[in-house]
Amino acid sequence: MAYAVSIEDGRVLLAHHASSNWTLPGGRGEHAEDPFDAEIREVAEETGCDAVVERLLGVDSRVIPAAEHTIPGGPEHQNVGIYYQVRITGGQLRPEPNAETAESVWTPIPKVACLRRASLDTRLSGRSKRECWMSCRSI
Repeated sequence: MAYAVSIEDGRVLLAHHASSNWTLPGGRGEHAEDPFDAEIREVAEETGCDAVVERLLGVDSRVIPAAEHTIPGGPEHQNVGIYYQVRITGGQLRPEPNAETAESVWTPIPKVACLRRASLDTRLSGRSKRECWMSCRSI
């Protein structure tokens, strides 16, 4: 799974999923797709924007317990998240055509802590949610 961290003017680009959770734009790669390419594709699909990857920020690996899984009775699974710093180069924010992402919004960083966020955003390099988001200010 590849995720985009895009910061402009003290705001971070977030995607609001149909599940009511806010998250970084990103998602699963297709079979044999490089995570770098998957991230650019996912940003375009979820936000309507074009992006370029500027650098790798980090990799997070964790096991998601069955109780937190979205499929009732499903097994635990491992999630490996690859986080990239990206710069938006064009396009226009819009909902995702298949309605998985209801909207994408440039969100002031101080307001992020008040949002209901997806579980993938709770850990990055062993830090708390607030520490992860606050560290984005230095990007």
